[in-house]
Amino acid sequence: MENYLPSSYKLNIDLSFTPFLDQDLDTFLNRETLELIRNASQWNSEIASWMRFIQLNEEFKCPDIVRKASQLSLGLELTNDKKILDLNSAWLGQSKSTDVLSFPMIDETSFCVSHECIELGDIVISVPTAIRQARENNIDLFRELRWLATHGLLHLLGWDHSDEESLNNMLLNQEQLLDLSVILENEA
Repeated sequence: MENYLPSSYKLNIDLSFTPFLDQDLDTFLNRETLELIRNASQWNSEIASWMRFIQLNEEFKCPDIVRKASQLSLGLELTNDKKILDLNSAWLGQSKSTDVLSFPMIDETSFCVSHECIELGDIVISVPTAIRQARENNIDLFRELRWLATHGLLHLLGWDHSDEESLNNMLLNQEQLLDLSVILENEA
């Protein structure tokens, strides 16, 4: 693999974050999860870690302009079922609520001749749906929100799951991103 990134490389993520108003929830959230739905700093750190790992690993599908970038920009909005239903209907013609939507800004034909910040697009996550899914699957909401964010991020990078094989590949790579702290500790 040709490494475009110097060892002193630091990825700069320009994150436009819309928090979720947790007073609208009728469930208890631990401190870690409350921080995740309220503050951009943890998301910024998570996304930077995921993107650096993706940039350095060729097995992850990633447009060349993103793989070589040192500055990336994206939006992350944590919202409710009504808003995600409205977005899904308006933009994708689907009259149903969902857990996560992605609105990519780049594709395989995108190119950049300068070293400006690369805009990836937007991820929108329904927190009430994430809560329901976490309960149904008996997992922590903190993990579910991050799971949905990795799914949205891979879509921003051009991933799709139009068949079972591509879905399984995407899900495996989401797991790898979520377990990144363990991977990095083992490599050290």
